[in-house]
Amino acid sequence: MEKTGWRKRLLESTRGQILELLRTKARTVNELADALRLTDNAVRAHLLSLERDGLVSQAGMQPGFRKPHATYALTADAEQIFPKAYGALLEILLSVLSRKLTGKELRASMRAVGKKIADVHPEVKGKNRKQRIEAALRILKDLGGAASFHESEGKHFIRGNGCPLAAATSQHPDACLIAESLLSEIIDAPVKECCKHGPSPSCCFEIR
Repeated sequence: MEKTGWRKRLLESTRGQILELLRTKARTVNELADALRLTDNAVRAHLLSLERDGLVSQAGMQPGFRKPHATYALTADAEQIFPKAYGALLEILLSVLSRKLTGKELRASMRAVGKKIADVHPEVKGKNRKQRIEAALRILKDLGGAASFHESEGKHFIRGNGCPLAAATSQHPDACLIAESLLSEIIDAPVKECCKHGPSPSCCFEIR
């Protein structure tokens, strides 16, 4: 209970808001300050605290008007702070199923799970494409993820750095097919999974 309370208090604080913003993409001090309506110095103080706790680290540099600006991103440890309702259980389940099913059967099962999750959201029926994409983002957030819609060179993507299935995807990348199928059903368009797997997973789904 004490551990859960600490996590809840952190996520509700300004530092928690910074973690939420960095969960979707790496950002500069200026970008964080604008989003939170804080001074640059206030953001730097929070980032310093988060760096000491091992939750945030410098990710790179971004060109600026006068000089480059450092960007900050979450560490792998930070992802464990966010609620994970299904990841650990799914990892165990997939370990069992992978020994009983063929690869083709396992992938078909993952897609069936995604479709089943979509079936409990009939409210998207009759909505236009934009509304369906917005609904898909909300559903992913409800599942414990963090995702946003992007358009690049005429292609549409849903990207996220907070994978609700992260505990399973590192060992069982086929778990991403759950989200692929879910998004296809909710958006009512073919969706292709193109996620980055490993210790620091990054979700990416192209809407065809």
